[in-house]
Amino acid sequence: MDPTRRRLLGGRHPSAAQRYLPPWAGNSQAFLQRCTRCGDCVSACPVGLLALDAEGYPSPQFDQAACSLCGECVVACLPHALDRSEGRAAFAHVAQVGPGCLALQGVECRVCGEACEVTAITFRPQLRALAQPAIDASCCTGCGACAGVCPSHAVALRAPSESVAGE
Repeated sequence: MDPTRRRLLGGRHPSAAQRYLPPWAGNSQAFLQRCTRCGDCVSACPVGLLALDAEGYPSPQFDQAACSLCGECVVACLPHALDRSEGRAAFAHVAQVGPGCLALQGVECRVCGEACEVTAITFRPQLRALAQPAIDASCCTGCGACAGVCPSHAVALRAPSESVAGE
């Protein structure tokens, strides 16, 4: 599956209000204070996920790539704004499926589940209906592979406490 083909007609437009932090950035305030905006983590990212935002801070571009969780950005970060301590999650967000999901609208689509390497997204069979997506937040790494391939832009990355109502 080539995710760039799915973006051809969809035209990803990231929300200006949503600021995603690089992997292992932890607390946003601490990260913003330590980050020197040097761009070393951007250059070190082998998949091209990170780019400098309008303020010069590195930001994951989930519409362009998914995080491989390799940690090269952490190694390149000399001011230690990124911290890959033992047991620390890479991202503070998880995938959530919104009401625009094609499967929820009765259209067969499972691309998010196919893109999820850790199988955090599964499709539960329904009686006389299409299988519905279910996300196991405890397995989700927040890598963004599912959000980047969703043809209806229904998969979003949010803090586990955020709601998807009203999308």
